[in-house]
Amino acid sequence: MWRTRAAAACVICRSLANSSCGVKRKSPLPNLHLVSRRIHHPYYPSSKFQRPPLRISTQLFSSLNHLPLRKTKLLNVKYGYQFHRNFWLARLASRLLRIRYLILGSAVGGGYTAKKTYDQWKDMMPDLDEYKWIVPDFIWELDELIDFEKLIKALPDADDLAKLLPDFDKIGESFASLKGFLSPGYNLVSEVIGASDLLLLLGSPGETAFRATDQGYDNDKQFKKVSDKEKIDQLQEELLRTQLKYQRMLERLEKENKELRKLVLQRDDKGIHQRKLKKSLIDMYSEVLDILSDYDASYNTQDHLPRVVVVGDQSAGKTSVLEMIAQARMFPRGSGEMMTRSPVKVTLSEGPHHVALFKDSSREFDLTKEEDLAALRNEIEIRMRNSVKEGCTVSTETISLSVKGPGLQRMVLVDLPGVISTVTSGMAPDTKETIFSISKAYMQNPNAIILCIQDGSVDAERSIVTDLVSQMDPQGKRTIFVLTKVDLAEKNVTSPNRIQQIIEGKLFPMKALGYFAVVTGKGNSSESIESIKEYEEEFFQNSKLLKTSMLKAHQVTTKNLSLAVSDCFWKMVRESVEQQADAFKATRFNLETEWKNNYPRLRELDRNELFEKAKNEILDEVISLTQVTPKHWEEILEKTLWERVSTHVIENIYLPAAQTTNSGTFNTTVDIKLKQWTDKQLPNKAVEVAWETLQEEFSRFMTEKKGKEHDDIFDKLKQAVKEETIKRHKWNERAEDSLRVIQHNALEDRSISDKQQWDAAIHFMEETLQSRLKDTESVIEDMVGPDWKKRWLYWVGRTKEQNIRNETKNELEKLIKCNEEHAAYLANDEVTTVRKNLEARGVTVDPCLIKDTWHQIYRRYFLKSALNHCNLCRRGFYYYQRHFVDSELECNDVVLFWRIQRMLAITANTLRQQLTNTEVRRLEKNVKEVLEDFAEDSEKKVMLLTGKRVQLAEDLKKVREIQEKLEAFIEALHQEK
Repeated sequence: MWRTRAAAACVICRSLANSSCGVKRKSPLPNLHLVSRRIHHPYYPSSKFQRPPLRISTQLFSSLNHLPLRKTKLLNVKYGYQFHRNFWLARLASRLLRIRYLILGSAVGGGYTAKKTYDQWKDMMPDLDEYKWIVPDFIWELDELIDFEKLIKALPDADDLAKLLPDFDKIGESFASLKGFLSPGYNLVSEVIGASDLLLLLGSPGETAFRATDQGYDNDKQFKKVSDKEKIDQLQEELLRTQLKYQRMLERLEKENKELRKLVLQRDDKGIHQRKLKKSLIDMYSEVLDILSDYDASYNTQDHLPRVVVVGDQSAGKTSVLEMIAQARMFPRGSGEMMTRSPVKVTLSEGPHHVALFKDSSREFDLTKEEDLAALRNEIEIRMRNSVKEGCTVSTETISLSVKGPGLQRMVLVDLPGVISTVTSGMAPDTKETIFSISKAYMQNPNAIILCIQDGSVDAERSIVTDLVSQMDPQGKRTIFVLTKVDLAEKNVTSPNRIQQIIEGKLFPMKALGYFAVVTGKGNSSESIESIKEYEEEFFQNSKLLKTSMLKAHQVTTKNLSLAVSDCFWKMVRESVEQQADAFKATRFNLETEWKNNYPRLRELDRNELFEKAKNEILDEVISLTQVTPKHWEEILEKTLWERVSTHVIENIYLPAAQTTNSGTFNTTVDIKLKQWTDKQLPNKAVEVAWETLQEEFSRFMTEKKGKEHDDIFDKLKQAVKEETIKRHKWNERAEDSLRVIQHNALEDRSISDKQQWDAAIHFMEETLQSRLKDTESVIEDMVGPDWKKRWLYWVGRTKEQNIRNETKNELEKLIKCNEEHAAYLANDEVTTVRKNLEARGVTVDPCLIKDTWHQIYRRYFLKSALNHCNLCRRGFYYYQRHFVDSELECNDVVLFWRIQRMLAITANTLRQQLTNTEVRRLEKNVKEVLEDFAEDSEKKVMLLTGKRVQLAEDLKKVREIQEKLEAFIEALHQEK
């Protein structure tokens, strides 16, 4: 072993000495590599002349340039030489004894510890396989872009080949552009090899080291033994500087690579092939997660696809860590206030420009401009507040955001609301439980990577999230612990050993895959990402936590954290995505089988497709409303309007006028009452009738079943559209004014032109009077009870009140028979006479009951008399033309009903024109607006289009889409490998 070790050291030293510019083989020992000073080198024996003292300075390189930063002091190594004397035998024995102890000590202790130290450093060296993609694709795909065999066949001689040489200029330029690109990688490999040699030759802390003392020409070399503690401190300092050096080199290479990647992506339009696979792979995966997030609550297939779930206590620095990973200050911030009110899914991917965009928006926010960053923060805050329902503080609705930029690690992160211990004023009472349920829902995914954020500046005992994480992942197989605000922790914490215990996983009752310590700023929200990164690097470079080995170099900075999280994320994706694809394939088969058995003759339409189908049906039905014939409109309007106004015409116009003694008084009373009616009530009543008629027709078309083609799944939607349309529709206000003039003119006309109109008026009057007479007899029957036939046939009897009413009715009928021209009202003495007559027969009657009964008895008598008079007027058209001169027959009541009938016909025609020309079109426009609003409201569609059939079709479509996208993603993932 010691021979091999010595030989290796000799080879290294010879190579370093030969590679040094201007150094000969017999150059002084101080000019050799630092490693060669660690052992007694046989290739350089003692000289007869005194050598000058060794002066060594090492150079540390930053990540930006190769200029030396500072000189590092090492132990002064002093070598002394003496002249040969005659006591060569004693000197030889002394040297042999020293060589024996040196060989034994270094072989036993140094060999083991060097091997152990080499393995440790080998584990800490970066995996250079991750940087294979530094070389652009067109190098690896050059044989695909150029057919060399075809090119050789096309070059028969040197002359033809010389003609084709200019065509390869672009390829030569592309290779030339790689010269500066490949040199950093070559330098990196060389530095790593040098570091490995250094680690191989470094001895263990317990190994005895010897240093020569510079005492001029002493007879023998005096070796000074360095204490173990000083040696350990020296080695740790050297190791730390070496780690920082290579860390800077890696950062410099990554920065140069980022710029080169940006240039390559921007030169796509110049013919350079773009790595579409690597750029779009994370986007494909993010699309699958977006589809899963759009599922209904009743979806029963669990989502086990990997994602990085960021959890932590409120104000622990979750958002700041996420911003450092995304390299942009893009989230709203607040001091001690809950800012994250809903889950935010952030998809990080590589791109030529640093931009952000939402899933449902095409606007790109330039993350290099402060005004776009402010607009993005404002938009995220607005979306969060809009997603929170009334009476709640947090929401389960996920906001999907995509961030692209050069050098970003590809992954999908979900930022969850911070876990709280107390519900403060202004919050909903269930806020704490809601946040716990949201966090558990994301963390219970067996493939989700939990990024647990813990504030290092507060007491560990105040942490809430660590218990929650330990419950969800007790073995710590998918948890990464991050300690934030380490600068404050180092400054404020009296015992730095607590920080070491946290990072080593000994303080919290939880396990994790890895532990990281980061610094995310000085507490100033206006700091840029670059300034925070510089502050973080400077802090850890000077931190005692690193110098005292409480923290390891690979456990610090958000850069190392993002690399570790990305590696863990893609490892989890590769391990589980195929299994998830098989699960969705099985789910698809089950859903398709269920659909075939339950709905064999129906298409698999999801909710959106069903809504489009219902929308077309509704619009067709509204269009059919315009095809209603004018005759149908006028008949419905005239009939409905008369039903509404007939009571007023009979009770308030006709009956009062008919009680007059002569025709002049009758006509005067009628004209006055018609004028009052037209000015106030009639136009308004006509518009109401028209609007109600339109609603009825619209409802009839919307709810009418179409036979076998009718689909009852649309009934709730059509009903909602009808109600919302009617609520929004308003009749034209100016229609009432124009209608008033038309009705007034119609009622002023008294000229009946022919016998046909006269007969129509008599028929209309007769129907009206018979209807009223029938209603009056029904009221009298209810008052007096059943007659003797019904009592005998149906075994029913009269009540006490009905008996009194019946006796009163009989007494009043006698009064009418005695005076057929009696007035409409009873005089007081007549009421007294009737009451006394009833009391004489043992019936006690109240005067009000007598008057009430008289009103119905006289009304029936008057209507019968009017019907008899109507029959007499059938032949009165001749007398009407002569204005009833020299005639005892006066038919002014027929003329009144003709005027009413004509007014109804003219009003119906006017309303029909307004309906067909204006209101139906406006109604159709309102229906379209309502449908557009419903189309944008997903909750409305879910509420109106429900049922097992809809849900099954929805799930089937989603599962098919997810399976197809997962298979495409898996294929792209295999191609990337």
